[in-house]
Amino acid sequence: MEMTSMSLKRGCLVVEDNDGVALQEETKKQKVSECYLTNSQDGVENDGLHSSEDEPGPPEVEGAKKDEKNSSAQVREEEEEEDGLSETGEEEEPESFADMMKHGLTELDVGITKFVSPHEGFSGILKERYSDFVVHEIGKDGRISHLDDLSVPMDKEDPPEEALTVLTAEDKQQLEELQLFKNKETSVAIEVIEDTKEKRTIMHQAIKSLFPGLETKTEDREGRKYIVAYHAAGKKALAKVRTAADPRKHSWPKSRGSYCHFVLYKENKDTMDAINVLSKYLRVKPNIFSYMGTKDKRAITVQEIAVLKISAQRLAHLNKCLMNFKLGNFSYQKTPLKLGELQGNHFTVVLRNITGTDEQVQQAMQSLKETGFINYYGMQRFGTTAVPTYQVGRAILQNSWTEVMDLILKPRSGAEKGYLVKCREEWAKTKDPASALKKLPVKRCVEGQLLRGLSKYGMKNIVSAFGIIPRNNRLMYIHSYQSYVWNNMVSKRIEDYGLKPVPGDLVLKGATATYIEEEDVNNYSIHDVVMPLPGFDVIYPKHKISEAYREMLTADNLDIDNMRHTIRDYSLSGAYRKIIIRPQNVSWDLRIWHFNKNGDMPVPVYILYLLQERWKVTEELLPGSLF
Repeated sequence: MEMTSMSLKRGCLVVEDNDGVALQEETKKQKVSECYLTNSQDGVENDGLHSSEDEPGPPEVEGAKKDEKNSSAQVREEEEEEDGLSETGEEEEPESFADMMKHGLTELDVGITKFVSPHEGFSGILKERYSDFVVHEIGKDGRISHLDDLSVPMDKEDPPEEALTVLTAEDKQQLEELQLFKNKETSVAIEVIEDTKEKRTIMHQAIKSLFPGLETKTEDREGRKYIVAYHAAGKKALAKVRTAADPRKHSWPKSRGSYCHFVLYKENKDTMDAINVLSKYLRVKPNIFSYMGTKDKRAITVQEIAVLKISAQRLAHLNKCLMNFKLGNFSYQKTPLKLGELQGNHFTVVLRNITGTDEQVQQAMQSLKETGFINYYGMQRFGTTAVPTYQVGRAILQNSWTEVMDLILKPRSGAEKGYLVKCREEWAKTKDPASALKKLPVKRCVEGQLLRGLSKYGMKNIVSAFGIIPRNNRLMYIHSYQSYVWNNMVSKRIEDYGLKPVPGDLVLKGATATYIEEEDVNNYSIHDVVMPLPGFDVIYPKHKISEAYREMLTADNLDIDNMRHTIRDYSLSGAYRKIIIRPQNVSWDLRIWHFNKNGDMPVPVYILYLLQERWKVTEELLPGSLF
């Protein structure tokens, strides 16, 4: 983990929070343009990313404005969805993180109870603006992800750029209905305006690349040229498209890796929501995407994503359609990405409204640099409503599928979008998945996916219904339960033994965990000690914390000696995680400004600014970004 930036100001209410609580409402709605991948001719373009926050406040920080199996199904979901839109067609006002947490969890609820040092510390506001929290992913090779190349790797198999824009929105609608057998027609005829051979060739390429399973031919009708699209082999052709069994239908070059890897820059949206947006505009299912880790919503983040058999050309076209997203650094690889493969993240953090003295700030930052922090899983891993994600994970591990369904769909306290509240109320009243689903304009959310699964498979087959949710999303629930156990056990380990290694602790030698023997204690520091996330392929400490693990899982009706699940995806192998992390390359700067507000006397604003490495995306590429 590498640290970069932080900012604080004095004189207003602050809350000390381990994972960051934003105390201000969003003052502008995040806007995502409603053009689909191939709809750029409608005039919606975004050549850069623009900040969606205009809150009044102190001057910007100096330099801030300068510097299992993936399905390859490539057909659009049956439902028409408007991502982020309310039932009336208007955007929902985003809730602040503070509001989301108001009725949710506290740190004590998820086992976060200890501090790494006894000094007094200080308080400040974290994520007052989402641009106060910047994350760059560090890959397994140690390379920090940066978006610095928007070019598209081209090869002779790629259709020309015009193929992505030559079809009108009406053409695409008709072709999609034909592809999915939604209309009674056996073909769609599109007149070629400004007829040339080159134009006809591009239209043929556009239809075949964007609507796999359709064939095309040119017909002359009353002196006019038409491109006619049709199914070559009936519904069997569509089945092949859905299963990726027929490479010809995808026209994917054999010499090219099956996965397009790219760097995703996003603002104020979490990773899974971002994937849902991308899949919507590409008209594919979310589970063909893979990534190494989920990134914060209230942040600017940069991370690597992989997608199965979607060309860089199609992905790059999204840059013209989407705001608050940017895709680049494309390459073709043979393998997808896997959760947890990353080395860590590089952070630039601004803390505002510091309440401590300069001495307290310096003492705390020096402790962070020299000792580090307890490596707790943060609050976002456990959800922001009164139903924690670890409870769903625990129910999955217990094979309590009715409880899984109930926990995901039941009404709960906490800030949620209006349509979700209505959906939950309808579910509680009727227990009818189809009726509850009608309340959701956004059906790619977890609730919508589960309801669609229940409509398809019935209430007696919740396992299959739950399986409609993309695999990474499903696994996040059981990972949340593992994290919950780990947090509690680490707090108990520090309570019982302090911040020093003791006999029976675990350390890693390579990828293998071994015990610290009494004669070797002095050869290790607390920074070497690891604790296991529960699973069938880990060992536990040789002291009383081992029994604490057993007691906690037993209380949850789980057998620590048998963490294999009847469904392979939900079998937990376990892992090891260091209990204390000392971040690398930590630096900071305390900035003080005076400014007038509403004609009042100048008010001091204290900014703590930590900087390790400048943002490497140029201002020309991303105007309006943090650096």
